[in-house]
Amino acid sequence: MNIRRHSRLLPLVIFPVAALALTACGNATPAASTATTSTTAAPATGSGGSPTLASIPANDRSQPGTSGTAPTVVVPSGAPPTKLESADLIPGNGATAKSGDNVTVQYVLATYSSGQVIQSSWTSQPFSFTLGAGQVIPGWDAGVVGMQVGGRRELIIPPNLGYGANSPGAGISANDTLVFVIDLLKVTT
Repeated sequence: MNIRRHSRLLPLVIFPVAALALTACGNATPAASTATTSTTAAPATGSGGSPTLASIPANDRSQPGTSGTAPTVVVPSGAPPTKLESADLIPGNGATAKSGDNVTVQYVLATYSSGQVIQSSWTSQPFSFTLGAGQVIPGWDAGVVGMQVGGRRELIIPPNLGYGANSPGAGISANDTLVFVIDLLKVTT
């Protein structure tokens, strides 16, 4: 078990009550035409065994919201996906995140098991990590690559790219599918 990966995401587990209150804050919902989708079709893994992204169907996406404000997360109905899915809700226009970069993000997390938002960095402070270094769950290492600063991306992460059979804490069940909406704030190479 990679203790470092789990300890780096411990802040994601600390704020479940505040995150639920956060969803009541609301946000603007610009026209659906502002949302774009990842165009990478999804085999289970790409070259080198790393996961690739599949598109999230338009009717299963969270609303784009407004960059710089906490998003509302929508947990899709039906069976959770078995592959990493991604949709750019707000396209960025800054530096592009690549493996090895230090990135700073804001995020909101909901789970398939609860259907509710359970964590949010918006209630505390942005979260920084080195992309591709195994400091976070594999779904983040794969799903944040290619984001541009100023962008907002939704990731639906199956258990094998999340926490698997391990529950890292309150609100995240064993073998849970995770729904993150992530704003990319900064990229440092």
